[in-house]
Amino acid sequence: MKAGCSIVEKPEGGGGYQFPDWAYKAESSPGSRQIQLWHFILELLQKEEFRHVIAWQQGEYGEFVIKDPDEVARLWGRRKCKPQMNYDKLSRALRYYYNKRILHKTKGKRFTYKFNFNKLVMPNYPFINIRSSGKMQASTCDGEWV
Repeated sequence: MKAGCSIVEKPEGGGGYQFPDWAYKAESSPGSRQIQLWHFILELLQKEEFRHVIAWQQGEYGEFVIKDPDEVARLWGRRKCKPQMNYDKLSRALRYYYNKRILHKTKGKRFTYKFNFNKLVMPNYPFINIRSSGKMQASTCDGEWV
């Protein structure tokens, strides 16, 4: 099997959820303009040390809650070398993902969002299949589904 053709279980970051291995690529260097906010959020979600700041919502696949919006904004600003970052600016960036259907706000729940992994996966990773049950599968490079 070639690299990038399998699903990697990340129990420490997804509470037993399965996410494609590309979602857990190595961290970019601090100040890098390469990382996107959605990927930074996934990085925070996979690390135990940030559970008091941001965490997966139990029972909902892809849904997460920002427990400390100011701290998430501060961390994002530090990562992007933008010390003036605040939650208003960060939330504006999150809203750009609504139109792209990468992320949406969960109605009736404050600071709660949900990833649309179908949208993140399909354009660049056609070998990944997300079934309606919410489980992801990836084809091996020979076309077999695992």
